Amino acid sequence: MRLATRDNGTPDGELLVISSDGVRGASGGERWPNLLAAIADWASAAPELYALSREVEGGGEAIEPSTLRAPLPRSWQWLDGSAFATHGRLMQVAFGTDPIDTAKPLMYQGLSDRFYGPLEPVPFRSEEDGIDFEGEFGVVVDAVPMGVTPEEALGHIKLIVQINDWSLRALAVPEMKTGFGWIHAKPACSMAPFAITPDALGDRWREGRVHLDLAIDWNGVRFGNANGGEMQFGFHELVAHAAATRDLVAGTIIGSGTVANDNYPEVGSSCISERRAIEIISTRQAATAFLSFGDRVRMEAVTPDGETPFGAIDQVAVRRG
Repeated sequence: MRLATRDNGTPDGELLVISSDGVRGASGGERWPNLLAAIADWASAAPELYALSREVEGGGEAIEPSTLRAPLPRSWQWLDGSAFATHGRLMQVAFGTDPIDTAKPLMYQGLSDRFYGPLEPVPFRSEEDGIDFEGEFGVVVDAVPMGVTPEEALGHIKLIVQINDWSLRALAVPEMKTGFGWIHAKPACSMAPFAITPDALGDRWREGRVHLDLAIDWNGVRFGNANGGEMQFGFHELVAHAAATRDLVAGTIIGSGTVANDNYPEVGSSCISERRAIEIISTRQAATAFLSFGDRVRMEAVTPDGETPFGAIDQVAVRRG
């Protein structure tokens, strides 16, 4: 099943059930006005929305892409992991930091009161802040009890999303050195238009991982095509880590961190900082600049058959105001 949110002038938008070809949809109606309401009572919502998805395959209304917001324009909580070991190693080179010795997943709590829609221009205050994109996957859970095991956590993953975790690299290291979380270095994220249920991915969803290539283009040129299957920790393990000492409210979004593969010379990278790290390893000097205003970034996970289950994030970085 594929879900989306249409702008209707309210903070949480209107929930839509979308056809498998991504061009038609039907409203969740008064009973399920938005995705936050549905995920809060998923046991009741899911059967009704699945029934509606079957109806949409034979009809529904045409959907205008420009009206679609993030599937969750806001949520209660956004927790982002760093579950790709290759990304972690490259970022240590990019930032000039020491390795983090831990057997547990890395995770921080980010801004969750807004997520940019897939086609919205994204405002930044200055190019000097080091504007970077980070392509990743995420999951949306229902209510998760404290102390859940990874095996139990898998059943709480109800939706999968595709995310651009925007970052300001010039501000990241100073904040990291304080020992507290990021504030300035992590603005709002963006989401692709469609949230999908795990069953919609078939065998591309296994071991708590999204086994899809994430194609990323920067100003129309292919930048990366890494696969989401190389996570050191699966999403079920990230959920269990987040819920170790607290309940997770329904609607919590948990990210994988930047998708990265060991064979990065062949598949490229999912953020600029990784490419700069590769350049440092190769030539001792980073050559690739961060984003400039007017630059366009496009991200879409692609199946071997060429389908794009989440749709595309296609955005331009702009100067604030």
